[in-house]
Amino acid sequence: MPYPNQSRETPIPPNLNRWNWGAFLLNWIWGLGNSTYIALLMFVPLVNFVMIFVLGAKGSEWAWKNRIWANEEHFVKTQRNWARAGVMILAGSVLFSGLIFYGITSVMKGTDAYKMSMSEVRASKRVAEALGSPIESGWFVVGNVSINGIQGSADLSIPVSGPKCDGNVISRSKKETGIWKIYLLIVRSDCSSSPIVLINLKGVQIPNQPREI
Repeated sequence: MPYPNQSRETPIPPNLNRWNWGAFLLNWIWGLGNSTYIALLMFVPLVNFVMIFVLGAKGSEWAWKNRIWANEEHFVKTQRNWARAGVMILAGSVLFSGLIFYGITSVMKGTDAYKMSMSEVRASKRVAEALGSPIESGWFVVGNVSINGIQGSADLSIPVSGPKCDGNVISRSKKETGIWKIYLLIVRSDCSSSPIVLINLKGVQIPNQPREI
């Protein structure tokens, strides 16, 4: 309701009935703060995906009816603060996720398994012919590395690029008695459907798509 002693059904002024970024970004948290408990549907699977858009579209109208506002300025200021809080939390979450990803990638790129793989790739004439030289590695290294003392294993997917073409390196290696050894190393060029097999110690059958190995 807009003002004290006015009807709960007093419609929201058209100039205030607009997309509510605070409701969209903070959904159930915004709902509790604005006495709009329908926002708790965010905890219902599948419904939550639709609900964030419903809250964005209907949030201003619901907040106007569910709380007492001193005046329009009070309403606008409050909803603007919710929107700012949502943007700050979103930006913080993206930054935090980026730092985590950067840290994990840095750890992977610091392993002997990664360094040995890239050394083999850069030393290969076949890879140089396919991608060109020099060959650079990208930051989006994915996979997993497990090390337990003198034992360990690594399964890496490394994006690479050269003057001619981009590609991807598939590397699998193990650490035994403190020594890393690559048992599978494949380079897939974006310019060719045939992978370049540099190392295959276990005789793995390799189709045209290395990702299916």
